[in-house]
Amino acid sequence: METRKVQVTGGSTYTVSLPKSWATANDVSAGSVVECYPEDDALLLTPQRESDRQKGTLDISNLEGERLTRAVMTMYVSGFDIIALEASRITTDQRRAIRSATQGLVGVEVLEETTNSVVIQDLLDSSELSIVNAVNRMRLIAASMLEDAVTALIENDDDIARDVIERDDDVDRLWLVVSRIFRATLRSPRASEELGVSREDCFDYHSSARQLERVADHAVKISKLAMKLEDVSEEVADALVELYDETFDVFEKSLDALFADDTDEATELGHDALEAVLEIDEHTRSIDHLLRDLDSVQAQSLGLIVDSLSRSADYGGNIAETALQKAAPRP
Repeated sequence: METRKVQVTGGSTYTVSLPKSWATANDVSAGSVVECYPEDDALLLTPQRESDRQKGTLDISNLEGERLTRAVMTMYVSGFDIIALEASRITTDQRRAIRSATQGLVGVEVLEETTNSVVIQDLLDSSELSIVNAVNRMRLIAASMLEDAVTALIENDDDIARDVIERDDDVDRLWLVVSRIFRATLRSPRASEELGVSREDCFDYHSSARQLERVADHAVKISKLAMKLEDVSEEVADALVELYDETFDVFEKSLDALFADDTDEATELGHDALEAVLEIDEHTRSIDHLLRDLDSVQAQSLGLIVDSLSRSADYGGNIAETALQKAAPRP
């Protein structure tokens, strides 16, 4: 940390000098333009950069399969708009992994291909992306997935179960978009300003999106188990539907709290959701007792489904806690 004394020039203009080491490291010299971003009692200073798209290069010679797919996704989340993947010779399997990665990303397409390189580009304008809309979209998809997963189980409908599993890709793509936007706000205050959302709120939306991604994963888990199970008894089915209704109530209240503009409303909804989670914990224990009389294989599968619904409620509780923090007064 360095300190500077504020001076007055011209009778009304406040001036302060920049640390030379910082200026040199960031190519700031006489005539350079810096951007100032006020944040409450803080002032963030950054060199003005041209809005050229960020390009990154990755040597994929030793990467293939899932490792290559994850590497491409990591470059995307890190904020690169153009990603050049290079090797002495790119194999057919590597090209297949790259295509798999681009299909799992929003707005990304292959720009050019040669024997030793593949260039992919994000075609979306990052300034037009909305972290609020992305999280809201995740909310809608995850909620419908969880509902349909329970329906697939109760009605023994494998087609519905398969549809739930396929929709998980949509949630995963949106999760990567949210992560990309969030990391952009960490790197540059300009990104937060363009979004119209504070960096603290971006953090809250990012952490909540992670919970939604996990709820979707549990909807997939329930659907896969539903495809293996035969008809469920009416007594067990009624108990699972009741548990789902309670879980969905937590889910909706926590997300309503997260998106609420009124802090009192957000606080009330957040507390209601957290109190409901405690009641669900008690309910799951009663269902576990009910499953003891069933065949061991069926009881185990249904027990995993109960656990997934309970965990989904817990994730809703995590969102409720985030909503309470978001609504709390800030120092």
